Amino acid sequence: MVKRFNYQERRLVECDNEQSQFIAYINPTEAERRYLVDTLRLDEHTLNSALDPDELSRLEFEPEHVAIIYKRPRNYSAKDQFLFKVSSVGLFLFRDKLIIVMVDDAPLFEGILFSRPPTPAFVMLRMIYRSIFHFLEHLKIISQISDELQTKINTAMENRQLINLFTLEKSLEYYLNSINSNGALIDKLRVNSAKIGFDTEEQELLDDIYIENNQCFKQAEIYSSILASLMDARASIVSNNLNVLLKTLNIITICIMVPTLVVSIFSMNVKIPLAEQPTAFWTIMLMALLSVTLVIFVWRFRRW
Repeated sequence: MVKRFNYQERRLVECDNEQSQFIAYINPTEAERRYLVDTLRLDEHTLNSALDPDELSRLEFEPEHVAIIYKRPRNYSAKDQFLFKVSSVGLFLFRDKLIIVMVDDAPLFEGILFSRPPTPAFVMLRMIYRSIFHFLEHLKIISQISDELQTKINTAMENRQLINLFTLEKSLEYYLNSINSNGALIDKLRVNSAKIGFDTEEQELLDDIYIENNQCFKQAEIYSSILASLMDARASIVSNNLNVLLKTLNIITICIMVPTLVVSIFSMNVKIPLAEQPTAFWTIMLMALLSVTLVIFVWRFRRW
C-alpha cells in the first residue's frame, strides 16, 4: 500500500499527488519492492531490514540517498496479552523527497505541526523524535499496568498475575534494546550531520532528539530495574497468600472433624451411655458444640 503526503495548513495530510515529497510504503507488495529497488535504487538488503522487527537501528550512505533504519513501538492491542512489541521503520532520504517503508500501518504525522513547509530531512528527524515520545507514552502505560497488577497480586493465589508481570518485564527489555539502538543511530546522525546536509534548525532538532532519547532510555532502565527487583517479593506474596488459604482450610477441616468424631462415637452400633436418656440427642449436640469451641479457643490461644 502506498500513501502520499503534502503540506497543508501546518500539517502533512494524505493526498493523491504523484509528485509528493513524502511517500510511505506500508508492507509493500513484490511489484512495489521491485520499483523501490530497480527504479529508486534502494539497497534490497536495507529494504528488507526496514520490514524486519528484529533489525537494529543503523545509518547507511548510498550514492543517491541516505538510508536510516530506526525502531518504534508497535500499537498495543488486547490480544498482545501485556506484551509490548517494537517494529522497524526505513527512511530513505533523497535530495528532494523522503521514502518511508514500514511493515504495518500507523499514523505517521498525527499531531505533528510545522511552522513552514518542511524539508524531507526535517520530516525524517521529526519522525524519529515522535517515536521517542511514543516510547515514553508506552512506558507510562506499562507503569500503570504494573501498579494494577501489584494491587491484584496482594490478594492473588495463582500465577496468572505474575506471568503478566514477567511479560511486562520482557517488553521493557525489548524497549531498552530498541531505545539504545536508536541512541546509536542518533549519535551517528550527529557525527555525520554535515555530510547529510542538516541546516541549523535541523541540527538543533537533532540535539533535542539526542537529549530526549537519553532521558527515555534512563526512564525505561529505571522501570525495568524496579520491576525486576520486585519480582521475587511479588512471588513471595502469592506464596504467602496460598499459605494463608491453606491455613484457613485446615482450621475449617479440624473444626468439622472434631464434632464429627464426637457424633461418630455415639453412633456406634453397640451399647453406649445415654442410650436410654430422652435428652441424649441434645446432650450429644452440646458436646459437639463444646468441642468446636474448645478447638477454636486453643487455636487462638496458641496463635496458630
